[in-house]
Amino acid sequence: MTIKVRALREFWCSIGFAERNFMLVKRYAGWEAVFLTYTVVSALTIGLIGVGTGDQQLVLFLVIGAVLWGYLSILFHEVSECIAWERGEGTLEYTFMAPVKRFTQLMGNALYAITYGLGRAAVQLLVCALFFGISLAGANFLTAAVVLVVSSLPFLGLGLACAVLPLLSRERGSQATHIFQASILLVSGVYYDVSVLPSWLRPFSVVSPATYTLRAMRAAVMDGVGLADVGNELLILVISGVVLIPVGFACFVLGERWAKKTGKLKIEG
Repeated sequence: MTIKVRALREFWCSIGFAERNFMLVKRYAGWEAVFLTYTVVSALTIGLIGVGTGDQQLVLFLVIGAVLWGYLSILFHEVSECIAWERGEGTLEYTFMAPVKRFTQLMGNALYAITYGLGRAAVQLLVCALFFGISLAGANFLTAAVVLVVSSLPFLGLGLACAVLPLLSRERGSQATHIFQASILLVSGVYYDVSVLPSWLRPFSVVSPATYTLRAMRAAVMDGVGLADVGNELLILVISGVVLIPVGFACFVLGERWAKKTGKLKIEG
């Protein structure tokens, strides 16, 4: 089998994993409607805080934070929770026995998370724009799109690293991922500027990729800046992704080996 044919096979296998996840969304469409409604209402509630001040720029600031955090958290959550999904469906052991590279499986989950996250973010933004009468005429959508794509990389890496937690603990691993997600939310300036953080917390905002994503996205949407103006933020996000994706994948592989050795993949019930 040539390298080209092998690469094409792995690509279609990734598409297959992504398609399987979309089938699960279709299967639990009622729950998906609940989650979508919750995220949209949450964004509206946060935007109303700005309405109370009479500052339209603050409304836009908060809405961008809510929508973007919704997208980033989906990337983090869906990739890291792919193992929990497998356990719930009773397919984890079978999937890990399949003749498919683990990277192929995880990239299929990542492709699903990106597509699914973009769809939900688009719905949130559209509803918020109509609800608050927000004008996006001065936004630079090219810069915003590039920021979205680049910011996906480090969060996929973080998701891969946290995906190992459900392997290490069948009962509490999935819940533990929310601790990391909440920590990033706290220090990244999603709903406020990081300058208001206590001095001992500010250094953590420097190492959070969400800080640079939010800063670049707000500059693109609120100020209409070009790619050159957010070049530093994009560079940091690219470097973060290049570092975190291999590290996250390595963590997952080590966790998988340990789980197989200790029998953690055994299906019960």
